[in-house]
Amino acid sequence: MKRIRLGDVIVLIVVVVAAVAIAMWSGAFGPRRATTTDVPASKVRDQLEQLEVRGFVDAPEYFREEFGEPWADVDNNGCDTRNDILARDIDKAIFRGPCIVDAGILSDPFSGQTIYFERGEKTSPLVQIDHVVPLSNAWYAGAWQWDLATRERFANDPQNLLAVSGAANQDKGNLSADQWLPENKDYHCAYVARQIHVKATWGLSVTEAERQAMIDVLADCPVVEVPKG
Repeated sequence: MKRIRLGDVIVLIVVVVAAVAIAMWSGAFGPRRATTTDVPASKVRDQLEQLEVRGFVDAPEYFREEFGEPWADVDNNGCDTRNDILARDIDKAIFRGPCIVDAGILSDPFSGQTIYFERGEKTSPLVQIDHVVPLSNAWYAGAWQWDLATRERFANDPQNLLAVSGAANQDKGNLSADQWLPENKDYHCAYVARQIHVKATWGLSVTEAERQAMIDVLADCPVVEVPKG
């Protein structure tokens, strides 16, 4: 009977370990998860890499009132934030006075549809203002530690606000990137980039699942620039 040498056993173990590692890397045991190195170099990627990843947060319960007056005129231009965003995002806007947007056409980034906006009890809800980083998400991501004035400024930050389809906004609710993405796949890159930029600007954290979802989206994108406005 041929004796098995220790050296042969070691070589066999090394070969098996190497084979398993190669198989795992190539996806034989499931798809390889994207990492930030798969994301094209950009300021958005830099911001993503800087975001703190949080675990359980022992924060007080979220209430909308903790973010101050809805649509407060934080920039002191005489117009409330809702009308500021409608004026920015709606084409061919018709105004009543210097501030109030009465009608116009929205190219909805969430659905990819064109929506005619007309102010009215039954028609106004067709276009709503979305907090790209939902307020409840921001609360548990660190905003619970801010004072009321800071939270009110965040709730009215134009970088975190978009005029969108009311139905899409209701469908999204307070969900994060790992739980919800717009129906319009062509907007995924810009949507995630805006969430990252807002969180980086305000020092807000992400969960591990949220971060991975952001990476998975951006890994399939061309270079994404920091959103403007």
